Amino acid sequence: MAFEIIPAIDVAGGKLCRMTPGGPVAVEAFGGHPLAAASAFVAAGAGRLHFVDIDLATRGEAANARVLASVVGLGVPVQASGGVADAGEVDALLGAGADRVVLGSAALADRGVTESLLARHGDRLAVGIEADGPTIRPRGRGIEIPLWETLVWLAELPVRRFVFTEVGRVGELRGPDLDGIWALATHTGRPVLASGGIRGLEDLRAIAGLGGTVEGAIVGRALHEGLDLGQALRGIG
Repeated sequence: MAFEIIPAIDVAGGKLCRMTPGGPVAVEAFGGHPLAAASAFVAAGAGRLHFVDIDLATRGEAANARVLASVVGLGVPVQASGGVADAGEVDALLGAGADRVVLGSAALADRGVTESLLARHGDRLAVGIEADGPTIRPRGRGIEIPLWETLVWLAELPVRRFVFTEVGRVGELRGPDLDGIWALATHTGRPVLASGGIRGLEDLRAIAGLGGTVEGAIVGRALHEGLDLGQALRGIG
């Protein structure tokens, strides 16, 4: 299984941004234009893009469907996310052309909703795990969900892959939570994409070196602040 490096494109109000613990902040790279960033990543060799609708995640408003559709138009598969928690939001992102949707951690508070969405869209869903130690803590939702108890019942469902994020590291360039990534992969036996805290090539090598079912990493801020995607792809490949 080839290790996948997936550039993240976070969008709020149609503009390129990045998430921090205090909320989204504007990104000056690529002139602040999501399509310009996506085009550059594709030109550098990205085989998949990760699109985050920050307005959907923070306000429950899918306000960036046109931007998503323009990114999809570049011709590479797009994985879309943004705190997705119900069928309408999944349908909206798939309808805009997303190849895959990440189910937000807040949906895990309702097993019935999760089961229904996986039954309907299982092949095109990944399950997001926003972890804070032994707790799932969906950003901006004010709820806590026990991690290991939730993984017990998720193991009974047709989850194709997980997206693991250590919430305290998002946008912080503090390094990835290697222990958390490895624990999720070994506990579930399902493919895992890692995100949060990635600073550069050495972090990507460390994640890839975990092996097992760890299939790739989603990289955001580092790519806007100096990490060369082409070099990273060559360095891991």
